[in-house]
Formats: sequence, structure tokens, C-alpha cells
Amino acid sequence: MLGGGLGGMAAALRLAELGHDVILVEADVCGWGASARNAGYVTGTVGSDPRILSRFYPDRAAGLFRFARNAVTHTEKLIASQDIDCGYRQTGVFSAAPTAAGFRRVRATTKSGKRSTVATADQAGIPPAFHGGVHVHVGGILNPGEFALGVRDLVRASTIRVFEQTPVQHVADTGDSVEIAVPGGRIRAERAILTTNAFTNQLEIAPRRLSTPVWVTAVETEPVPPEMLDDAGWTSRVPIVTTHLLMQSFRTTDRNTIVFSTRKLQMSRHPKADRLPDRAVVDDLVRGFRERFPTLGDISPRRAWGGWIGMTPANLAVAGQATPRVAYSMACNGHGLPQAPYLATLLADHLAGEAMHDDLRTVWRESPRFAPGVVNPATIRLGWLADRLTDRLGRLRR
Repeated sequence: MLGGGLGGMAAALRLAELGHDVILVEADVCGWGASARNAGYVTGTVGSDPRILSRFYPDRAAGLFRFARNAVTHTEKLIASQDIDCGYRQTGVFSAAPTAAGFRRVRATTKSGKRSTVATADQAGIPPAFHGGVHVHVGGILNPGEFALGVRDLVRASTIRVFEQTPVQHVADTGDSVEIAVPGGRIRAERAILTTNAFTNQLEIAPRRLSTPVWVTAVETEPVPPEMLDDAGWTSRVPIVTTHLLMQSFRTTDRNTIVFSTRKLQMSRHPKADRLPDRAVVDDLVRGFRERFPTLGDISPRRAWGGWIGMTPANLAVAGQATPRVAYSMACNGHGLPQAPYLATLLADHLAGEAMHDDLRTVWRESPRFAPGVVNPATIRLGWLADRLTDRLGRLRR
């Protein structure tokens, strides 16, 4: 296993459980990257707009939605069966329209059902700065750092041989084995799985364009008294994600703080592991928080952090073979918390000799060739500008 995030750890655990001799190689500490630095959402949504999926992937759309839901179930079972103390709360997620026009579109195209409910902001118990949206009842929120460390504890207690602080320099499929170059030596394996997320493109053996590195920033406030949240209209405490092109997210924590994230993304062809949050991006996130929670103007931000995620060309989870002996699993796209461990587990089962699971088949890529993705500096900038224009028009029409 190359990459010690949630996906790499999950695949290693499954292969070890099946009796295989497993080596896990991680450039830093297992779980250090996006696995522990995300916003903490266990969501059953896919990485692309459902309307786009239905139009451009009509034969795969139902399978992709099923894959996303099953990923949540898999992660919930992992937490429960291994008693991982990560503060998981089965809250679902509220997808909120930031404008009245946006909510009218939601009402016209979405029906309430077993898995979701269309509601106004007042009905949903969220702040009135949102107009309404859809409460998806699948999934919830957790502390991602605690979850990643909990899975790491499972790895360290297993038979897996773990090499942390060991960056992979080169990977070669020799035909009868895989040779992996690391500082001070080499590893020879029968097979290898790349679960290297945003750092995938640093390995020549990886399919070109498989992963685009994107930096996501998050901010956490000081503790907020419960009565202030009630006065703000957030009586339900359900976590909120917006329907912007570049979504914003807001959730409460067990520390009575609020974590908000995304809104403005950054890119780099060569991501640096030790990067710190950009002050301008943090300030922009705080502005977005003030706009949606105007009664919490006295609440100050306390800390900010960020991390690299990998975006695939279609913004969808994908797995396949880079070479006959080197497979890959990419399931971040902003939804990796449940999808990365699920997809990697399915891939491990398949490589161990089991028939390909339907969910793995849904995201399996036969060809290692990828077209350029839609995520680039220009589209990110245009998305941010379009979102701010939408917000301004929405405020004027109020």
C-alpha cells in the first residue's frame, strides 16, 4: 500500500484480514493528510451535480448514488464495530439554497421521500439567511482527526508492517513484481495499490491527469453559547452545505464551536505538504460566515487549517489499473471521508481474488487515460465570482 490515508489504511486492513503480508508506506504519519484535515462530513452525496450525472452518465448515475450511500453505511459500521471514538453523530446534512430562486428550483425538481425532506429554513431549523433546501437524512458528522487516528490504531495493532515518514520516490512494474524506491532502500512486492490522493501525480507510474491537487481551508470559531445559536435560528443544529458552485459548509462541534469550510479553493501543480492557510482565504471564509450568521458578529474565529484533496477529472470516485501489478483508488473530490475507505476496501477484495463488487464496477476505469478535468485555476476563480454575484443578487432581492 502506497499512501497511509483512510483509503490506504482501509485496504491494508482488509488485505491483512484476508491473510496477506501487507506493507503500508506513508510519507508522513498515517491519516495525516486530507483524512484528518477535512470538514468532518460523512455524506451520501457524489462529487458531481446530480443533473449532470443523469445527463452525461445515464447508465451509471443510479450506481454512483448507490455507491455513495453504501460508502456511508460502510463507514458507520466501521466506527461502530471497532468502537472508534470520533464523536460521530447521525444528523444527515442539509443542502441549503442561498437564494429564493435557488430554493424555488429545489422545490420544482426535488420531492420529499424516505431519504430526504424538502423544507424551508424555518421548517428545517436553520438560519433565515438560507431560504430552504433538502435535508438528506443519510450520514452525519464526526471529528476527522479522531477518526483517522482511530483507524491508525487499528493498523498499528494488526500484522501490517507500517513505514511512516517514508516518502515513495519511484514505483516500477517489472513484470513479475513491483519495485518501490524509498530513502535508503527498496521494497519489492507482488502488487501495489496507489492511495496517494492529491500527491498521486508525483509518481510517474500513475495515470496522467488522474489527480488534480486542490487546497481546501477550514476555520473554527470560539465556543458559541447554545442560546446564541437558537437566536440565530439554528435550532436543529443540522450541518449545512450550500448549493453554491463552490459550496460553503457549516457545522457545530462537541466543543460548542462552529467549523466552516471551502467557499474558495486554491491549486498548485506541485503541492507542498507543509503549506499553511492563506490569510486572504481565511478572511473570505469569515466574511461568508458573517453573511449567513449575522447575529453571531461578536463570535471570533479561533483557528484555521487546510489540506490537499485530489480531484479526479469527472469529480467522481474512480479505481483501476495503472499497470498489470499496480492498481489505484481515488475517492476524494470533497467526499472522501466515507468513500475513500469503502472504495479501497472493495478494491482490496477484488485484488485478493473476489468477484468485482457492483459498486466497484460502477467506478472502475478500464483505460488509464484521462481527459483534462474541469477543475483548474480559471474555473475555480469563475465559480467564486459567480457565487458572490449570486449572493449579492439574493441580498438585493430580500
